Amino acid sequence: MLDIALLPGEYAVCRLAADAALPAAVWSDLGAQQVVSVSWASDGVSLICPADRVPGDVSVETAWRCLRVVGPLGLAVTGVLASLVGPLADARVNVVAFSSYDTDHLLVPAVRLVEAGAALRQVGHRITG
Repeated sequence: MLDIALLPGEYAVCRLAADAALPAAVWSDLGAQQVVSVSWASDGVSLICPADRVPGDVSVETAWRCLRVVGPLGLAVTGVLASLVGPLADARVNVVAFSSYDTDHLLVPAVRLVEAGAALRQVGHRITG
């Protein structure tokens, strides 16, 4: 099964206008156990970042915890997200999933972290942090 690291601190999911500029403070000086993800689309910019780095004047959902699959994973590896999202869906824990070049990440609501951890451990995944 998979080794999963619980990253420290809370995360936020933000929505910005499509033409918004991201301040460098969002991603500068990130710690080794932090991640930022940005997705641009014609209808807006989605930003996932540590809660203490949310730029001002954006739509934001906070109090998420971030789980990172310990990698790197090869791009040809299949079924990783399914093996994580399936048990969480069965436990009725909502998820925001995103990927970097080397691995996959899941956000789960901070208030459901205990249930999320139990669901993932029950299918054999190991969680550290």
